[in-house]
Amino acid sequence: MNTQVKEKIKEIVSGKNYFDSPEDKLVYSYDATAEFQKLPEAIVFPEDEEQISKLVKLANQEKFNIVPRGSGTGLSGGSVPVDNSVVVVMTRWNKILEIDQNNLAAWVQPGVITGDFQLAVENTGLFYPPDPGSMNVSTLGGNVANNAGGLRGLKYGVTKNYVMGIEMILPNGDFLKTGGKNVKDVAGYNLKDFIVGSEGTLGVITKILLKLIPKPASTITLLAYYDRLIDSAQSVSDIIAAHVTPSMMEFLDNTTINCVEDYTHIGLPRNAQAMLILEVDGKGSGVQEEADIISGILKKNKASEVKVATNEAQANILKTARRTAFSALARKSPTTILEDATVPRSELPVMMEKIIEAARKNDVVIGNFGHAGDGNLHPTCLTDERDKAELEKSHRAFDFIFNEAIKLGGTITGEHGTGLGKKQFLEGLAGIPGMTMMKQIKSAIDENNIINPGKIFDIGPKCEGSLPRNRNQIKDFHMH
Repeated sequence: MNTQVKEKIKEIVSGKNYFDSPEDKLVYSYDATAEFQKLPEAIVFPEDEEQISKLVKLANQEKFNIVPRGSGTGLSGGSVPVDNSVVVVMTRWNKILEIDQNNLAAWVQPGVITGDFQLAVENTGLFYPPDPGSMNVSTLGGNVANNAGGLRGLKYGVTKNYVMGIEMILPNGDFLKTGGKNVKDVAGYNLKDFIVGSEGTLGVITKILLKLIPKPASTITLLAYYDRLIDSAQSVSDIIAAHVTPSMMEFLDNTTINCVEDYTHIGLPRNAQAMLILEVDGKGSGVQEEADIISGILKKNKASEVKVATNEAQANILKTARRTAFSALARKSPTTILEDATVPRSELPVMMEKIIEAARKNDVVIGNFGHAGDGNLHPTCLTDERDKAELEKSHRAFDFIFNEAIKLGGTITGEHGTGLGKKQFLEGLAGIPGMTMMKQIKSAIDENNIINPGKIFDIGPKCEGSLPRNRNQIKDFHMH
C-alpha cells in the first residue's frame, strides 16, 4: 500500500484513529489461534458509519482489503489480517443503546463486551443466554460474526437464536438495516440469518438488535466425577433420552481436570477420568424435580461422586472452573491448539473415543472438554509450534478428528467458525453445490472481494496465500 493511499485513509478516519507503527501492526496481526499471523498495512478505529462507508468505497477503488475486528478472541483465524489489508477495529463502539423491557429486546453497538451486556440485562430482571467461554473479553459483534455458542447452548441455543436485527456497512459502502422488534417477520429473504456466522466476510456490523427473555427464578448446579470416560458419555445420552434439558451439561476429561486443578486449586480429584458439570433452571418445583432425575441418572451410570452446589457462590466456582479450561491447558505447553468438532448427541461416546484414538495414533497430548449436551467437544492439543515435527503430528490428529466427525454426521465447527483454520475441510462437509452457492453469494455481495477475503473459502487469487502458519515466521517486524 503506497503512501498516497494511506494519506487518503487518514483523511477519512482522522490521524488520531489511524495507526501503522511496527508495534501496532504486531498487536493486530493475530487472534486467539496459535498458528496464523500476518502484519496489516494499517489499523483504524472508525468513529461512525460514514467513515466506514467511505473507507470501504476507497478499498474498492484502490483495491486494498478490509478486515473487521473486535477483541480478537476468535479461534479460527477469522480476524487475522490478509495481504494488503487494513484492520477495522470496532471495540470503541461499546454502548448499550437501549434495553426495551416492553419488547424484550436491546439495541447494542458491536464492541459491547458480552459479559458486561449480560450483567446490565440481568439488573433489569431479564436474561441474555449466549455465554461463550470468552464472554468477559469477547464482543457482541464478534459473537454475531461467528455465531458464538456457550455453556447454556443446550437449552437456550446460540447467538443466532437471539439476533432480531442488524445494521451494517456492505462491501460497496451501502448501509443495510435488516430485521426489527417484530416477533414475526417473513418479508423476503431472512438477511440477518445470512449475516450471522458469516465471519466478517459480508460487511462491517455497526449495530445489533438482540432478543431477551425473563431471567430464570432459580438454578441448581450439579457436579459428577467418573472413573471411566464411557460412563460420563452414557450419562449424557441417558439424560437427553429422559427428556430432561439442563441449561448446562459440560464435560472435562482427566487431562483437563488436572490442568484446571493446577490453575484454580479448588480441590478437583486428579484421578477422575471425567467430570460433568450440569445446571437446571426455571421456576417452581420443576427445577428440583429435574435435578433429582439427573442425579439418579448420574448415579445409575456409576458416577463415583455426585455433588450439588449449596449456594450461588459455590455454583459460580464450578462454572468458572469449566470456563478456565482453555486457559489452564494453555499453561502447559508453548502452543495450544483448541478446536471444536461437533457430532449428533447420540454419537458423543464414539467421538470421544475417536479423539483418544487420534492422540494415541499421532503421539500427541490432547485435553478434551466441551458442551457435552449439544455434542460440541473441544479437543485441545498441547504442542510446540517451534518444533515442526510436533506441529505436523497435531495437524494429522485434527485431520483425523474432523474427518471422523463428518463420517458420524457431525460438522467441523460448532461455534468457533471456519476462518482460515478449517476451510480445507469445508468442501467435504458442504459438498460442491454448497460451496458453489456460498461463493456465489459472497461474489454477488462483495464484487471486488475486499471484505475479509480468504476466510471460510477462497475466491479468485488466494489473498492469504503467503500467510504464515507460525508466528515465528514473521520476517518483516523488527523491534527498535
